[in-house]
Order: sequence, then C-alpha cells, then structure tokens
Amino acid sequence: MSKLHDLHTAGQSVWYDFIRRDMISSGELAQLVSNGIRGVTSNPSIFQQAIDTSDQYDDQIRQVLTANPKATVDEVFEELAVTDIQGAADALRPVYDASGRDDGYVSLEVSPLLAADTAGTIDAAHRLWKKVDRPNLMIKVPATPEGIPAIEELTAAGININVTLLFALSAYQDAAHAYVRGLAGADDPSTISSVASFFVSRVDNKADAALDKIGTEEALALRGRVAVANAKLAYRTYGAIFHGPAFGPANDRGGRPQRCLWASTSTKNPAYPDVLYVDTLIGPSTVNTLPPATVDAFIDHGTIDSGAVGHAADESEATLQAFRAVGIDMDALTHELLTEGVEKFADSYLDMMDTLRRKIEIITG
Repeated sequence: MSKLHDLHTAGQSVWYDFIRRDMISSGELAQLVSNGIRGVTSNPSIFQQAIDTSDQYDDQIRQVLTANPKATVDEVFEELAVTDIQGAADALRPVYDASGRDDGYVSLEVSPLLAADTAGTIDAAHRLWKKVDRPNLMIKVPATPEGIPAIEELTAAGININVTLLFALSAYQDAAHAYVRGLAGADDPSTISSVASFFVSRVDNKADAALDKIGTEEALALRGRVAVANAKLAYRTYGAIFHGPAFGPANDRGGRPQRCLWASTSTKNPAYPDVLYVDTLIGPSTVNTLPPATVDAFIDHGTIDSGAVGHAADESEATLQAFRAVGIDMDALTHELLTEGVEKFADSYLDMMDTLRRKIEIITG
C-alpha cells in the first residue's frame, strides 16, 4: 500500500496528469495504477512533448497517411490521441469497474479552438466519444459561456464530462447547475460521471503578482493564500449543491455528484511547499490531478489530513474579502485567468499541430 492508497482512504483520488504511448505499452501505467493512481488526464502540451521527443508515434503516422494520403494534420493527431486514450482507458478499466464508476477515467479534450463555439464543441465531443468507444472516457469541455450549454446537452446525451478551466466560483456554480440540468434530461443518470476541474496554482500566480504590485503590508500578507481559499469555497459550494435539495431529483434517479477536481496543482512559486496544493485540499469526494514530479513529492513528504479542504471555510471567506479590500477585483482576475487559459490551451494546441506537421514532413520526406 502506498501513500496514494492512504489518500484515497481519506476520500481523494489522484489522477495522473501525463500520458505517453510507451507508458501504456511498457506496463508503466499499470504499475502506477497498482501504486494508487486512479485516473489520467491529458492536454495538448502533454501530447506535443510525447510526439516531439520520441519516435514511438512514427509507425502509426505512416499507417494513417497510407490509408488516407489526404489526411489533415488534425485528423492524424486525432488518430494518435484516440489510440493513446483507448490504451489508457483499458489499463484503467479495472479501477473503473471496482470503484463502481467513481474512478478509472481518462480525459480527452475537444479542440481548444472551439472554446467559443457551442455547436462545434457538442459535435466534436460526440465524435470523440463515439470514436474512443470506452465508458471510462471523459470529454474535457472548458467552462466558457459557450461551454456551459454544451456541458448540459452532452451530459443529457450520456457523455461523461470533465469541465475544465474553472477559476471563478460563479463559473463553478454555472457548470455544476448545467450538469444537474443535464442529468435531469438523461435517460439513465446512474451511468454518467463528471468532474469540475478547478484550477489552483494559476490563481496564486496572478493574485501574487497583483499583491506585489500593491506592496502594502496587508497585501503582501495575502500572498500564497488566495488560491487555496478560492478552492475551499468551491468545495463548500459543491456541498451546498450536491448535498442539498437541488440535487435531490437526480440523486433519486441514481445520479452521482460532480466531484471537484483540483487542477494546476504543481507549485509554480519555489518559495511555497511543493505539495502545497495537495496537502491543503484533501477531502471526501475530491480528485487531484498531479503531474509526475508532484506525485513523487507527495509520496515522499506529503501530509494527509482527511478534512483539510473543509477546514476554515470562514477563514477562506475572510481571505478573499481581504483580497478585495486591498483593491483587487476577484471577478476581473478570474475572468482574465479564463481568457488567458483559453488562449494558452489554443496556443499549446497550435504548437502541437506544428510539431506534428514537422514530424509528418520528416516521415514523408
């Protein structure tokens, strides 16, 4: 038993924020699962690194282009990604079955270029869901204004959704209620799962920069505290929605709550503990998606407090009030983070396409 198993006993599941084909073929992912990893998430940057730093995708690229010489770069990428996601989903299927569908998921996002396109997001999600053809797939959809109605419609269609790029409490509420409405329209809510990916370290990065600019004693005392306070209030909101009357009808039909997933949990500021966003956010019915280095750090020196995320909610409220009191608009800050997040995901996607395009040119001469 590893510390990750102990963390799961405390109520939190760890999903691995990394995927590469040789992890699956070598049995590394299966070993990670046996050590307590309970899910996998992916993004364009991860795929770009995998494609750029190895030749393990070259044979499939040749196969795709032989079968369809006119295949676009996007179509080639989709074939590569689907193969990896299917392999990861198969490796995680025992966790999915043993957990009663709580864990064992692998996430694949729709193109970030569709973040402002509701209909395009819905069409892409349906295509990927059908193509991967695994019940333990989650489709990532950003919590943009255009993404919220897509979340509702896709949930109603029986597709598992990982709501991503959540920074603001208001956006989290919108995403949670969209999921609840989607369950109301689903034929069988008991077959559907969802997580709400609430980003953490990026909030502190942005907040700390604003606090440093103000520079007063009161402002500087808030550095490194805003992101955790924001996440703890999101968890309190989760309890109010999914353990309250709003969720009653879906619960009666076998619907399961949409768990909070803590994303962007590697510590960016070297002055902060490297497991800051793990130790402080442990609690029942939560997920933390960790990159490999943070997994290793937590196993080495992380601390398990089974109720950490629920502690000091009033203090968290006071922290955000103090943040506003020094002159920072939290709503504007989280809106800026969402805008930047969409842009970064889109840039990563385009960079990944450029990497794949160069790879194709090398392979085809």
